[in-house]
Amino acid sequence: MEQAIPKAAALIEALGYIQKFRGKRVVVKMGGTLMDDPKAEGKILTDVLFMATVGIHPIVVHGGGKEISRALAESGFETRFVQGRRYTDKNTLTVAEHILCNVINARLVAALNRMGGKAMGLHSLSSGVLSGEQVFLQEEGRRIDVGLVGKVTHVNAELLRVLCNAGTVPVIAPIAYALGGGKLNVNADEVAGEVAAAVAADKLVVVSDTHGIRRDLNDPNSQISEVTGAQIKQLIDEGVISGGMLPKVAACLRALEGDVGRAHIIDGRIDHALLLEIYTDKGIGTLITKDKP
Repeated sequence: MEQAIPKAAALIEALGYIQKFRGKRVVVKMGGTLMDDPKAEGKILTDVLFMATVGIHPIVVHGGGKEISRALAESGFETRFVQGRRYTDKNTLTVAEHILCNVINARLVAALNRMGGKAMGLHSLSSGVLSGEQVFLQEEGRRIDVGLVGKVTHVNAELLRVLCNAGTVPVIAPIAYALGGGKLNVNADEVAGEVAAAVAADKLVVVSDTHGIRRDLNDPNSQISEVTGAQIKQLIDEGVISGGMLPKVAACLRALEGDVGRAHIIDGRIDHALLLEIYTDKGIGTLITKDKP
């Protein structure tokens, strides 16, 4: 009996949040090394299924950079990065599309369905929801070509809303159809931000192998629990936010610009991190909110 009381208290704490978010859309971006850990990945998917079961409408966007790098190495293709972006030629895109769509996306969908959920994969080898255009980087006034890399220009939000209303969890791979034909590799964080904005999600939750935002990367006690968009820009200018955290916060800022209520960056290696962030009073990651007027 004593062991059951804390569980009941946790359920009561979650009740208010379940009622608040019932019928709302929540975009969950999965990435990082947690996708190399079947247990961590499975726990996040269990959290996604819990959300769907209690009437919330999760939309999953996933990455897969590390699995793509391994597949390219096994195929004998060189991996080259330009300003942090993977240079994507036709061979690289073919490998990336196979890993993202046929391996990772299929694995996530199968896992959700096996647990009793109803999920559908949306990607460039089936019913895609992303359109985009090729991007070029800039360096000292010169345009830098990074190959078949794109940015999202359109999300089929209507299809996503229809699937959510039917109780289906959309699972999106970050390959976009190019406006002029062909396909483009897109950063998964960027896709998540654009999807959240397009469907006017209540929340965007970026789940990775990062700890949220810290003022000092080496000091766990320096984690920032809540920050505004304006403060994010200041932290970038100060160099506190850099490297792999930049695309994550950029996705959060894009979502907030698109009328998404709140954005979160959390560490998916923590057991049931997604539920702890959404359904408890304290949360576990960094909450990013809109600037106050």
